[in-house]
Amino acid sequence: MLQIPLWRKVIIWAVVVLGLVLALPNAFYSRVEQANDARAEIETLGATPERLAAASRWPDWLPSGLVNLGLDLRGGAHLLAEVQVEDVYESRLNGIWPALRDGLRDARDTVGTIRRIDEGGAELRVRISRPEGLPRALEIARGLSQPVSSVAGLGAQSLAVSGAQTGDSAVVTITLSPEEQAASDDRTVRQSLEIIRRRVDEVGTREPTIQRQGEDRILIQVPGIGSATELKNLIGTTAQLTFNPVISRSADATAAGPGEVVYPSLDEAGVYYVLERTPVVTGEELVDAQPSFDQNGRPAVTFRFNPTGARAFGDYTAANIGSPFAIVLDEEVISAPVIQSAIPGGTGIITGSFTVEQSTELAVLLRAGALPAELSFLEERTIGPELGQDSIDAGRLACIVAFVAVLIVMAASYGLFGVFANIALIINVGLIFGLLSLIGATLTLPGIAGIVLTIGMAVDANVLVFERIREELKTARGPSRAISLGYERALSAIVDANITTFIIATILFTLGSGPVRGFAVTLGLGILTSVFTAIFVTRVIIAMWFERRRPKTVEV
Repeated sequence: MLQIPLWRKVIIWAVVVLGLVLALPNAFYSRVEQANDARAEIETLGATPERLAAASRWPDWLPSGLVNLGLDLRGGAHLLAEVQVEDVYESRLNGIWPALRDGLRDARDTVGTIRRIDEGGAELRVRISRPEGLPRALEIARGLSQPVSSVAGLGAQSLAVSGAQTGDSAVVTITLSPEEQAASDDRTVRQSLEIIRRRVDEVGTREPTIQRQGEDRILIQVPGIGSATELKNLIGTTAQLTFNPVISRSADATAAGPGEVVYPSLDEAGVYYVLERTPVVTGEELVDAQPSFDQNGRPAVTFRFNPTGARAFGDYTAANIGSPFAIVLDEEVISAPVIQSAIPGGTGIITGSFTVEQSTELAVLLRAGALPAELSFLEERTIGPELGQDSIDAGRLACIVAFVAVLIVMAASYGLFGVFANIALIINVGLIFGLLSLIGATLTLPGIAGIVLTIGMAVDANVLVFERIREELKTARGPSRAISLGYERALSAIVDANITTFIIATILFTLGSGPVRGFAVTLGLGILTSVFTAIFVTRVIIAMWFERRRPKTVEV
């Protein structure tokens, strides 16, 4: 009949209490947020009286998980970036050049003298002095090709090699094959996505949205950051660190020859360094970078290479004692010290005219990794916190209006049973926020719309049950039997209706992005909690009321 076992009642009310306790911190949002921030700072930076006071604003024995506010509610920055995937082609070909040069040198008797004649870009061009050696040169170049490491390029080679005779010499041209270009583009965007995520995480922002859009674009939304310019400064710097051999120092910005580049000095105006195009090691071999101070107490950055980079760095410094080498960051020479001795172990220090803030920022960028290609920002927006507060106020008003309207209609339509449904509806909203806090979900303005919709839909199941109870009461089987049958026979309709809606929410979450996913999350969670409250919570409330009052008749 209507009786519910005690163990089931305990489980139902335990779930309700747990959900409401998890939702509780959101009722004191600012206080809990300040306490969480202070505790995080204490762990990383140490305790101070101010941080301890802020941390004590919320008891540590209570849950402290909050619903993260999205960009449209908290304010922040929105960027749409396009990855210049072609930039990687040049670095890939530069990496091939040393092996190609060594291979051609070993075959000098056949190919003659060799000289690189390209000026960078997506082609590597080498002139050989003996045209009759062109087949051998092409064979050596093709020997450097490897299978493309992607499903789409299965069976293809990474390099496209061609040759042409020009008078009394010949030219070998190497490019990346179309299949390798496609695979490289995909890897570049994926790497850029991960590096951007690590850089944003370094500054401790809450729940950023960083996702790929299309083939070569990345959407970046970071709540709580000051402006789009600040976000661009954080992620837009490529931070490409290289160590290049120095050929000469010059006042001429056009003094580079074949296989050479000219970069300006960061500290000395009008001074340029002519460097070998191919670096000894790059920032890709870095495994750590930390702000520090040099022997004179000036801000600097210490770095450490992985084993491969450490070996190359140590071998080069041992073989070039007394020669200068340049530390280059984003095509600017930070410094060009003379190698005094071999530097084994793969550790070193970057000095320059840094402030403490600049050395810290450089360390963050290097530690997060170098962006493999430049980003072109196609769209940028800054959403102020005032606009976000307006959205919160509007959403709160919409929720209150919907909530009050539903409460009035249910109470007017079903009397005391409508009041029971209203109690369950209040519990339902609390459970939604408890689940959002538990999974660390981000609440957006469309997410608020999902909650408003859930409030309207949450009573659907109760309406089905109550209408079914009305039908059963007409059979004069007694109120207890009528209530029990009402729940049993309305269950299939409730489950069917909510499963279809939940499937739609799942599809929206899977295929949608940004605001659509925010709406899908709150709608999906709202369906789960509304079914729980309608089938279990209201039934427990009615059963407890019935056991106490034992009414002879029931008005529904």
